[in-house]
Amino acid sequence: MTDELTPDELDYLHDTFDRAREGDTAALAARVDAGVPVDLTTAQGDTLLILAAYHQHEDTVRALLARSADHARVNDKGQTALSAAVFRRAAPVVTALLDAGADPDLGRQSGRAVAAFFELPDMADLIERHRATPVDPDGPQLRR
Repeated sequence: MTDELTPDELDYLHDTFDRAREGDTAALAARVDAGVPVDLTTAQGDTLLILAAYHQHEDTVRALLARSADHARVNDKGQTALSAAVFRRAAPVVTALLDAGADPDLGRQSGRAVAAFFELPDMADLIERHRATPVDPDGPQLRR
């Protein structure tokens, strides 16, 4: 038995990453529900969650978080899903990630560092406002 994937399997996985990039929430959720790892990662360390966050797909981000995607994964460039969303100024995605417990100081290019470096006061304010919001002691929140 070999551990190598067939060309068809590789195509399927590449297409799965495309579903995250394109925000095809239903197809991506169905694949994860059928057994594709929710934290499937590209050769560069980008997870499905990082790709969905970078491309500003709030519903896809929320669906992945609901399926226990790890918002603390850091890609090879030191970026997280949160830092990707901050960079893109995707406030609803940033909020979804913060509600799920994402750390704005995680990674070499953390969400807070990205907001400061690129002079994004709206994102820095969003992070700070969220920190001041009481957290539900029963766990992460997925409020809208």
